Amino acid sequence: MTPPAITLPIEPLTAQAFRPFGEVIEATPDAQQFAINQGFATRFHDLAQVDVAEQGGRVLVNVFRALPRALPLRLSVMERHPLGSQAFVAMSELPFLVVVAAPAPVLEVQHIRCFLARSGQGVNYARGTWHHPLIALQRPSDFLVVDRGGPPQDTNLDEVDVSAANLWLPAAV
Repeated sequence: MTPPAITLPIEPLTAQAFRPFGEVIEATPDAQQFAINQGFATRFHDLAQVDVAEQGGRVLVNVFRALPRALPLRLSVMERHPLGSQAFVAMSELPFLVVVAAPAPVLEVQHIRCFLARSGQGVNYARGTWHHPLIALQRPSDFLVVDRGGPPQDTNLDEVDVSAANLWLPAAV
């Protein structure tokens, strides 16, 4: 028997609300900042902890192109990367959805949360944080992704089918 449908609320993405899952990457007034390039730019410094060194890992810089997802959306899979962090920064002005659960060896489906990342925000998932694959909205969107590369024998991806939990994202953001 399928459990009753549960629609996850979409929360604003704030540094405080997202702290159990990693860091919000954004240029905020409270970030450490200083002038660079002869005063023509401001550096918002050290916004995320890139954690990829486990078992000889190295930093990878990638671009992911995500197709938009139709809402409402039934969640079917969650994944985590036990050997390193993974950062996503939108390269467009479009918002995107971030679905996460706390880092743990076993996913606690009842604690899955959804955040709306607005223009100018990105996220850095802490090592082991459960997350849904990218949820672009409106149109195809590119994301700068900083994550871990390592030896071919590395197992840095765990996936869990969550379709039986009958979790949904609402029709409107």
